[in-house]
Amino acid sequence: MKTYKKLYENLCSYDNLLLAFKKARKRKSKKEYVREFEKDLEENLLLLRVELLLHAYKPKPLETFILRDPKTRKISKSDFHDRVVHHALCNILEPIFDKLFIYDSYANRKGKGTLKALQRFDYFKRKVTRNNTRKGFVLKADVYHYFENVNHNILINIIKRKIKDERIIWMIKQILNNFASQEQGRGMPLGNLTSQFFANIYLNELDQFVKHKLKAKCYIRYVDDFVILDKNVKKLEVFKSKINTFLESIKLKLHPEKSVIKNILSGISFLGFRVFYYHKLLKNKNSARVRRKIIRFKKMFGKNKIGYDTIYASMEGWAAHAKGGNTYKLRTQVINLFQTFFLGCIASVEIQRWIRKAQIIPYAIGAGK
Repeated sequence: MKTYKKLYENLCSYDNLLLAFKKARKRKSKKEYVREFEKDLEENLLLLRVELLLHAYKPKPLETFILRDPKTRKISKSDFHDRVVHHALCNILEPIFDKLFIYDSYANRKGKGTLKALQRFDYFKRKVTRNNTRKGFVLKADVYHYFENVNHNILINIIKRKIKDERIIWMIKQILNNFASQEQGRGMPLGNLTSQFFANIYLNELDQFVKHKLKAKCYIRYVDDFVILDKNVKKLEVFKSKINTFLESIKLKLHPEKSVIKNILSGISFLGFRVFYYHKLLKNKNSARVRRKIIRFKKMFGKNKIGYDTIYASMEGWAAHAKGGNTYKLRTQVINLFQTFFLGCIASVEIQRWIRKAQIIPYAIGAGK
């Protein structure tokens, strides 16, 4: 297996740091902390480069806050200076590790994402049921408290199989140890780019086990959620048991309540949708949440606590996700609510731009009104 020994100089290069800055700035160019960094961009990048080369770099404490919609989550936000470093590291490591990942790993990868995963689910369910002419089943599973339980030593050892540059390993340890977890040597913060990337490296172990040891053909993973489709329910029960045993070997386990085997026709909850054989619907919680969000945006916009760019980016993201299912009627209702609140407050051309994007008919066969 090919390994890499001299990567740190590339990580610290000015060109790589400049590229990392541009990626970290994306969709945040109007933030005050970005503008402040950009005022003396060359000086800040050169200073960061010196810190990295001298091993004097130390991440700043994470800013932690709680999100309670749709569920309570603790999000940790890195300083912008550190986010540049995270992008610089991923610029170097991602091309190396992405080659090792299976095709059906869909989170935080170029050309993948939730809609691609849902399309793949459609393909697998037609394959397993022979276009709905026979029974098919789904093992829908979730890794229990995944980000809280990632073992640092196991992660580092996995990375070391490919990366023999100890300075890169030092950098990774700096990032991991910056997270104050309940148990030393465990856990990664939700919200960090590096956490998303390391999640794929860590759970690639599971992917390889499922594909090459269990030889499951219809397997999809998105972060810590995964599904296996098969015509044989007993085989899926065996898979579930063996997967749980394997996960224990890397200090993880299946969520006991969220790991179930169901008939495909009865529908399955996956990536924010309720997926049935012929159609997909957004979860009811998602529908209610987007309405609450628009009301909250209206109040914040009226008090100048939020800008239209932020509102637009959020609603565009929701619409892109919603188009993965049979949501034309819902999207129309959301657009009407959005127009009611914001028409007259924001340039109508901006509203029309979002509406055109939001009303594109979904890709799915049979999708639409």
